Amino acid sequence: MLAFKLRILFFFCLTAFLIDSYVWQAFKTIIKNRTQRFKKRLFYVYWGLPVIILLLFALFLFNDTFNQYKYFRTYFQGFLMVLYSAKLLVFLFLLADDLKRGLKWSQHHLFRLVFSKNKKVVKHDLTDEMEEVIAENIQPTALQMNRSEFLAKAGLISSAVPFVLLTRGMYRGAYNYQVRSLDVVLPNLPASFDGLKVLQISDIHCGSFLDRAAVARGIQLIKEQNADLVLFTGDLVNNKAEEAQEWKSLFAEITAPMGVYSILGNHDYGDYVNNWKSLEEKEANFNELLAIHKDMGWRLLRNEHVLLESEGKQIALIGVENWGDKARFQKIGDVKKAIQGMPEVPVKLLMSHDPSHFEKIVSVEHQDIDITFSGHTHGFQFGVEFGPIRWSPSQYMYQQWADLYEKGNQKIYVNRGFGFLGYPGRVGILPEITVMNLYRS
Repeated sequence: MLAFKLRILFFFCLTAFLIDSYVWQAFKTIIKNRTQRFKKRLFYVYWGLPVIILLLFALFLFNDTFNQYKYFRTYFQGFLMVLYSAKLLVFLFLLADDLKRGLKWSQHHLFRLVFSKNKKVVKHDLTDEMEEVIAENIQPTALQMNRSEFLAKAGLISSAVPFVLLTRGMYRGAYNYQVRSLDVVLPNLPASFDGLKVLQISDIHCGSFLDRAAVARGIQLIKEQNADLVLFTGDLVNNKAEEAQEWKSLFAEITAPMGVYSILGNHDYGDYVNNWKSLEEKEANFNELLAIHKDMGWRLLRNEHVLLESEGKQIALIGVENWGDKARFQKIGDVKKAIQGMPEVPVKLLMSHDPSHFEKIVSVEHQDIDITFSGHTHGFQFGVEFGPIRWSPSQYMYQQWADLYEKGNQKIYVNRGFGFLGYPGRVGILPEITVMNLYRS
C-alpha cells in the first residue's frame, strides 16, 4: 500500500513539475524587461504555491486523520483541478510553439547536412520554402521574438477561461438540479400502465455533499414530480457507508405509490478504500450500507426482480449489481440470475449502474429487456449541452453517456447523476432528476 501511494505521489510531482516549468517559461517571457527584484519576488510566489500544494497532497495521501477534514479536502481537490486545468492550457500553447520550432530546427540541420555533402548545390537550387526555413533558424527576427511573447500572453489569457468556468462550476453548478422530462413509447405496455411516471436519480455520492440546504432543495424537486415509481441506479456513497448516515433522513422523504427501488454502483462496495483493517471490517461497512437503503425505505435489488402490478396486469422491474467494462470495476451484475423464476410479462425494465453493461451484455444476450436505466458516467461533470449540440469527454469512454439511446428495439437512459465526485462542481452537464413518462403509443 505504501509503495502504491509513493507511486501516486511521484506521478503527481512529475506531472505538476512538467506543467509548472512550462508555464513558468511563459511568465519569464512576459517579465523579461522587468527589474531583477520583481523577477525574484515572482519566482518565489510562483514556485511557492506548487510546494504548498505538494505538501498538502502528501498529507492527504499519507495521513488519514488529516484526510477527514471534509470541507478542506473537497475544496482543495477543486482548487487543484481548477489551477492545473488552467495551467494545462498554457502548457499546450507553449508546447505547440516548441514543436513547430523544433520541426523547423530539424529541417534546417537536415538541409545543412545535405548541402555539406553536395558542394554543387547553389543558392538558386533552393526553393523559397527552404530559404525561409533556413533564414528563420539562422537569423531569428524581432517578429519571432514577438511571436513567442504573443503565444505566452495568449496562453495565460486563455487560461482564465477554464479557471473561471471551473470555479463557477463549483459554486453554481454542483447543486443546480435540473428536471429532465421525456416521453418513451413501449408498444407492449399494458393499458393500465399507460402514462406511468418513472423518476430516476443516480450517483448521489453522499460523501461529496457540503450543503444540506441545497440537497434538501433537490429532494423537494423530486417530491414535487409526484412520480408513480422512483428508481435509484447506484453509487449512494463515495467510499464508506458512514458518508450516508447524515443524509439518509433527507433521502427517506422520497416516496412513490409503486415504491422506491435501488441498486448498487461501483463505489458502494468499499473497493476504493485502501486501509481496511480486515475483510471483516469491509464486510461490516457493506452491511451498514445495505441497512441504510432499508432505513430509507428503498427496496434494494441485488440480481433480483419484482413484479409491478396495476389492475391485474404486471410488468417486471429487474435490478442487478454492478457490471463494468473497465478492469477495475466489478462484473457481478447477473441478469440471468435476476430473472430466474420470473413469469412471462409484456414489459421488462432493468436497472444497471454502468451503461457498458447494456452495450456489452444486455443488448446482446437479453434483447427482451425493453429499457435499461443507468448512471455512472456523470456526463464527466463537464461538457456542452445547447439545443442539439451535446459534447463531453465522457463520450470518448462510453457509447451511451447521457440521455436516451436506442439499439434495435431496446432503449437505455443514462442519468447524469444527482451528486458529484472528485471535482466538487459541474460545468455544462448539470445534476439531473429524470422524469420518464411511459406510453403505449
